[in-house]
Amino acid sequence: MAHGLRRLYAYLTALSVGAATVRAYGFPDCANGPLKHNAVCDVKKDPITRATALISLWTDAELTNNTVNSSPGVSRLGLPAYNWWSEGLHGVAQSPGVTFAPSGDFSHATSFPQPILMGAAFDDPLIQAIATIVSTEGRAFNNAGRAGLDYWTPNINPFKDPRWGRGQETPGEDPFHLSQYVYNLIIGLQGGLDPKPYFKVVADCKHFAAYDMDNWEGIVRYGFNAVVSQQDLSDYYLPPFQTCVRDAKVASVMCSYNAVNGIPSCANKFLLQDVLRDHWGFTDDRWVTSDCDAVQNIFSPHNYTTDPAQAAADALLAGTDIDCGTFSATYLPEALQRGLVKTADLRKAAIRQYASLVRLGYFDPVEVQPYRHLGWSDVNTPHAQQLAHTAAVEGMVLLKNDGILPLSKRVRKVALVGPWANATQLLQGNYFGIAPYLVSPLQGAKDAGFEVEYVQGTGVTTRNDTSGFASAVAAARRADTIIFAGGLDETVERESIDRLNVTWPGNQLDLIAELERVGKPLIVAQFGGGQLDDTALKNSRAVNAIIWGGYPGQSGGTALFDIITGKAAPAGRLPITQYPAKYAEQVPMTDMTLRPSKTNPGRTYKWYSGTPVYEFGFGLHYTTFGFSWAAPGIAADASVGASSWAPTRTYAISDLIAHGQRSAAFLDLAPLDNFAVRVTNTGKTTSDYVALLFVSGSFGPAPHPNKQLVSYTRVHGLAPKKSAIAQLPVTLGSIARADETGAKWIYPGTYTVALDTNGALKRTFTLTGRAAKIASWPVDKTS
Repeated sequence: MAHGLRRLYAYLTALSVGAATVRAYGFPDCANGPLKHNAVCDVKKDPITRATALISLWTDAELTNNTVNSSPGVSRLGLPAYNWWSEGLHGVAQSPGVTFAPSGDFSHATSFPQPILMGAAFDDPLIQAIATIVSTEGRAFNNAGRAGLDYWTPNINPFKDPRWGRGQETPGEDPFHLSQYVYNLIIGLQGGLDPKPYFKVVADCKHFAAYDMDNWEGIVRYGFNAVVSQQDLSDYYLPPFQTCVRDAKVASVMCSYNAVNGIPSCANKFLLQDVLRDHWGFTDDRWVTSDCDAVQNIFSPHNYTTDPAQAAADALLAGTDIDCGTFSATYLPEALQRGLVKTADLRKAAIRQYASLVRLGYFDPVEVQPYRHLGWSDVNTPHAQQLAHTAAVEGMVLLKNDGILPLSKRVRKVALVGPWANATQLLQGNYFGIAPYLVSPLQGAKDAGFEVEYVQGTGVTTRNDTSGFASAVAAARRADTIIFAGGLDETVERESIDRLNVTWPGNQLDLIAELERVGKPLIVAQFGGGQLDDTALKNSRAVNAIIWGGYPGQSGGTALFDIITGKAAPAGRLPITQYPAKYAEQVPMTDMTLRPSKTNPGRTYKWYSGTPVYEFGFGLHYTTFGFSWAAPGIAADASVGASSWAPTRTYAISDLIAHGQRSAAFLDLAPLDNFAVRVTNTGKTTSDYVALLFVSGSFGPAPHPNKQLVSYTRVHGLAPKKSAIAQLPVTLGSIARADETGAKWIYPGTYTVALDTNGALKRTFTLTGRAAKIASWPVDKTS
């Protein structure tokens, strides 16, 4: 079966052997073209009215032809062809809608770290700034005819299972963290909160819903049925989508390959109508696309319908407006002829698409649109380069350090060993574009002034070949310090490939063991999106430090050696749990439950009943910090009465609800309180600090989570002996629990808030009164 991923790979292969250089995108001529007297060209009318006027002119054949991502347009109306599929996960990326020039202008775009590393920064303003750069460059590419206006990003499926090959595309495992990340990302991409008159670009939150498995033990995403309780949908799988749709006002959503509770996502009226449009308010100037060939998958391999036309009809009627593929355009004419769909159904989908294009300024004069004036000079600017570097530095996580780091200035000669040591394109992970430059660890070491002896030693997945070990050991003996750079790569984890275990692949650990025996200081730089069981490295006295670097993007090598040399201080936090190897044997990827049971040790830090190797939120620093509660709004240098202040100890639920009903658009966004923490750098190194605030307690239905993240912020550049106030607002939604129906409640009981993973600062408070429902959940009548 030809799936969308294969089509994308074929497209990228074609690009590599000779990309077309013709202008791929045009705009309708509302001044002199056939549509000049149509209301679609009237800038005074609203987007839906304008789109309706355009679509009213289309024939049935034109309607069915334009139900796919590669829309042919309507030439008789002067409506150009348009490809809805452009990619921008961590920079403008190669995709059917994006064409890079072979050289010169528009031959590259800024390549930021993969989201898993950006998520580790826990720096929401940074994410918004990066998204702003991506959308600026995307608009510039569109103005040159080299990209569309719709970017199918971000991937906000929580990274629940450490074996998932696409976890690298996500910010991490925690739904609260993902929600804050995606809100800021969408604001940056779209140019504001539901901006008017124009979107900057249209973003696309994917993959809706409960998608976190690609190909595991022969079970593939195209036909997988995710059995998920309403409690887990509401509590874990869907909060990032709610934030994306309801709060950040994203303009498009992608339905996923898998089925949810027996119904393929792209034919699932409960998800696409009841939840998305009715419950979250996804309006008719916004559209849903399928994942690529997911409409075809409704027919096969889901076998949800007995014929292709019915599958195409079911997708359209459920609310899938665009088919990434050709299936709908092929079979909707038959569905229309058989009465499975009506012309009005086709018009509704088309109006949603073109109302969105109206909001992008597609039909409006160039002179009134600032985004239409962006060009090549706005791509890969010095500011963009600095942000790419900053993001890589901020995301890197120091997992172990016995004091070897930062390296002494006396260290001049390093042995750089491992399959990542000279990595270039690999720094980008997947869904990448052509970077302006790629700084490998090897180049980063040289640029840092080291005398470097580089030996690969082994590959990521090499098993039976140790022929490179001897030269690696020899280099190590000649060096002052050894740095091993290895981990995972795209042969092990990516779209369509999940891992079967969480152990180090190949014989990398064997080579590290050989390097340990040399007796020189040894630093391990671990790369990749998923975590590996670092137990052996953590416990070995011969391994002096471990740094996790994800997929760090175009400045990855520079960022790594900034950390190693102390030019920058590490402050990233693990956005996912690092499990012991046995975890992969304890629960199948197909088990969608979260809470621990006889067949499941529990998912993520919230529910895992075992002991992680490194826990969610873990990260070391080059300095030390002191903490105390501070009155909200107090200055960082205030001292009078500061040590005696403490947060409120009792809250009446009825008062919280009453205040929330007056102050917030939705009760789950209503405030509980603002927990302000004075952070003091008590060490000798200027450093950032990520303040993570967790809550725990035996409130609500059992079983109870171990703890849950309720707020975070990043304090920047805190100098020795200086203090800053970390403001940690907590909402009712962040402390709420979902019941079995999916409704969210706040419960009376005793709560403990704790700063950081080690509980460096704690406070207990009580909620009094009756439990209160703060958010309802639709009833699924379809499954």
